[in-house]
Amino acid sequence: MTLRTRALALVLALLMTAAGCGLAAPGGSDAEPEVTILGPWTDAQERRFKDLLDGFGIPYTYQGTAATREVLLAEVQAGDPPDIAILPGVGELVEYAHDRRLRSLKGLYEPAEYGNPWQPEAQGIADDLWVPLKADLKSIVWHRDGAAPGAVPAPLASWCIGMGDDGASGWPGSDWIEDLILQRAGPVLYARWATGDMRWTDSPVADAWAAWAGMLAGDPDRAGAMLLADHRGPAGGHGLLFGGGCDLEHQGSFARSFYGGHGDRVAFGDSAPLLPGGPYTVKAHEVSADFAALFGRSGPARELIRRLASRDAQEEWGRTGGVFSANAAVPPKKGAVDEEVSRRFTDQRVPLCLDASDVMPAAVRDAFYEAVLLTMAHPADPVAPRLADIQKVQDAQPADTPRLTGVCGRPQ
Repeated sequence: MTLRTRALALVLALLMTAAGCGLAAPGGSDAEPEVTILGPWTDAQERRFKDLLDGFGIPYTYQGTAATREVLLAEVQAGDPPDIAILPGVGELVEYAHDRRLRSLKGLYEPAEYGNPWQPEAQGIADDLWVPLKADLKSIVWHRDGAAPGAVPAPLASWCIGMGDDGASGWPGSDWIEDLILQRAGPVLYARWATGDMRWTDSPVADAWAAWAGMLAGDPDRAGAMLLADHRGPAGGHGLLFGGGCDLEHQGSFARSFYGGHGDRVAFGDSAPLLPGGPYTVKAHEVSADFAALFGRSGPARELIRRLASRDAQEEWGRTGGVFSANAAVPPKKGAVDEEVSRRFTDQRVPLCLDASDVMPAAVRDAFYEAVLLTMAHPADPVAPRLADIQKVQDAQPADTPRLTGVCGRPQ
């Protein structure tokens, strides 16, 4: 079954689930229209997000799913998009903006509070159509506290890698490719590649991909097991780092939530020294964000966006939801690990670059994910044909597809 077929099946299942269960939050009534929200947060994080929303006093309905992109596409095509959609990245939001489906957020947040690279722009598209509500730091490696990494670069046997997910699979592997390109080639070439201004077959991409495939090819059986493992670790466990038979996890700042009661027993460091083919110097940090966009026109929907993007709400969401904010006015979180994450978000010596797959057109991103999965399944196979296949998809994009700019930059 292909990735697209799995995604379509998942969309149908999610829509049927949504139709059969109550999604309304407390406080709504038949007399008051509710603001409909589609977002990526489920389980405990969904409950914390709803706690934040409840404090605004605005009736709402929240639908949380790991397949936000697929569900949003289905709802838009059905003519019933949510008032607010929160997506992990802006690549698809650019496409919706190009189709004039997004409403302006002008006056709903303070642009000065959201610096580089949290406000990427696209040629011919307004610069006020999305705002990040949650940020994550990547280009880091987690390890158990007191068990600092040894050999550099680290061998495959040291790594925790899980490719399984509720939604589109492939992104844990794409993070490796992205980080390798970023640390080997630097942020300028990385940005050119991420925005379609470099061919997938060019050496900065091909060499980084080959380095990752070479590491996997050293133990194909282990790579195959990683392909089937859930990136969150065994169900009911404490993440891959505490139960996955491994010592290092190349994962974003959100990974700490997987460790449950062991979350205070972890530390992290920069990924650059440990990546295959290294050690490398830290040239930049990859970051990701969940961006909110407005599809509806109602006053309550606009007010809800204004509240969510405000300094006060972002600080509360960070404190109660265990997340990080891209809002520069929000003070750093307390605690050794959280302070280290916050420091990297604000260190003006090191650029920040948005996750490359999150800024790519949907079709290119999906081809990227598929090639990553194939590489894990058959790591000894040549890299060049896989990259050529992705390039064909990129070449097939419409000539008027807007390209994002400003995906890398030094924090303000």
